[in-house]
Amino acid sequence: MVRKQGATPVITVYGYSNSGNCHKLRLLLTQLGREFNWVEVDSTGGQTRTAEYLAKNPNGKVPMIEADDGRIMTESNAILCWLAEGTAFWAGDAWQRAQVLSWMFFEQYSHEPFVAVARFIRGWTPLGSPRRADLPKLQERGHQALAVMEQHLKQHPWFSGEAYGIADIALFAYTDVADEGGFDLAPYPAIRDWLQRVHKTPGFVAMPPPPVEAASRIALPD
Repeated sequence: MVRKQGATPVITVYGYSNSGNCHKLRLLLTQLGREFNWVEVDSTGGQTRTAEYLAKNPNGKVPMIEADDGRIMTESNAILCWLAEGTAFWAGDAWQRAQVLSWMFFEQYSHEPFVAVARFIRGWTPLGSPRRADLPKLQERGHQALAVMEQHLKQHPWFSGEAYGIADIALFAYTDVADEGGFDLAPYPAIRDWLQRVHKTPGFVAMPPPPVEAASRIALPD
């Protein structure tokens, strides 16, 4: 349990620590200084498919949060918006907040399905898995997303407007470990500089390294 002072109700996060979608919540909650409970749920080991878990989240995925009154919320970027409401992490007028959302939609539609999935296949599927045949196409599409990010970051320091916020957290999670998906970030200096800026934000916490078995697979060439 992470304990912080304050009257804000405690929430419980059900998440897999090596998931970027789950790490988004840990990072924001830590930087907000909020108290929360973390329940480790190994989604790669079937723990999101139990009857107990599916009763709370029929979609059978992580992350999921449970409020102290029993309310449930799923989908990482929706949770980020709820947590950040009324804070500097999601500030600005309606136009600026919509711009933040546009980057968060981009992350889930054009970035995560390729950058994150390539990482999962390289680390969490057997070496003989037929899914490994998908890696070249996933990496091609992932580089397309990274190129869009690079273009933006050449002109702007953040994705959330004038300051660091939830769009940066959303895009940071899997970009910071993109090398584990076979992505070389050397051609993207603006992205590399942005990653360093995120690392230097107050209260930053990094995603833990992959499990030993996954790390051994990631270390192998495609």
